[in-house]
Amino acid sequence: DLGALTLASPEVKFEIDTETHDPLDVGMYKTRETNKMVEEMMLLANETVATCIFEKGFSRSALLRRHPVPTQTMFEPLIKACKAAGIDMDVTTSKSLADSLDAAGVKDKDSYLNTLIRFMATRCMTQAEYFSSGEVAQSQFNHYGLAMPIYTHFTSPIRRYADVVVHRMLGACIGLEAPSEQLCESSLVTEQCEVLNVRHRNAQMAGRASAELYTLVFFRDRPSEDSARVVKVREKGVIVFIPKYGIEGPIKLESWTKAAEKPKMTSPDGSKTLHLFDKVQVRIEVQQEGQSRQEHLVLSLV
Repeated sequence: DLGALTLASPEVKFEIDTETHDPLDVGMYKTRETNKMVEEMMLLANETVATCIFEKGFSRSALLRRHPVPTQTMFEPLIKACKAAGIDMDVTTSKSLADSLDAAGVKDKDSYLNTLIRFMATRCMTQAEYFSSGEVAQSQFNHYGLAMPIYTHFTSPIRRYADVVVHRMLGACIGLEAPSEQLCESSLVTEQCEVLNVRHRNAQMAGRASAELYTLVFFRDRPSEDSARVVKVREKGVIVFIPKYGIEGPIKLESWTKAAEKPKMTSPDGSKTLHLFDKVQVRIEVQQEGQSRQEHLVLSLV
């Protein structure tokens, strides 16, 4: 009701051979209702702990996480794409955006169109970031995507160092241990936040690179055909997304013509057209390109 956004990004899951460590299968990670329930509880815990450490001990140095409000310009690709598909998209507030995302594709009973639009919305967002409460005005603490006035990371100390720091702050707030100087100085916490933000971005890039590598290995000897959706129209071709495998990539369309005003491509003889969000059948294969014979995943229309 407050306007929390249910966004989406393609997460790929691999089944790995225990002996060779080669991928045996690849597909999209599926979220179940139980995952969503646990996530809601974790979000509530993170918000509660953020409020506690800020109000009861670390008003000038609490390690928090915020998500700045995106500018109208950042939403233009989403608005333009939705307009071309006849979908109303109101980005005035997070609440109006959440309502528009919930309604997208419902009229056409196209559930995957809704997912694609959520992918697009996710890419319009700014990156969330860690910060010290002493360096930012309280009015700027809010997390846009979660529609929360204050937020931090507390629930995953086994995989994120930010959570370890927040655990130490909470421990000091409830009297388990005395706070160290590093937790009380805003400048020191800010230095730590800068490192955490860089490491977080690096981890994201490493994860994407790993997924791309294993996808390439999987299709090296397995050329396949599957259904895809057009997610972007360019001057020389289209970008498609293959739901089954979580793959997104370009398809070159030599001699095709891009419409001036609409995201549409037309074949040389005019017999075929491709619009944004159209369903297409594509071939997936690995080819060697260039003098280095470097392998690339190549997509083509069937």
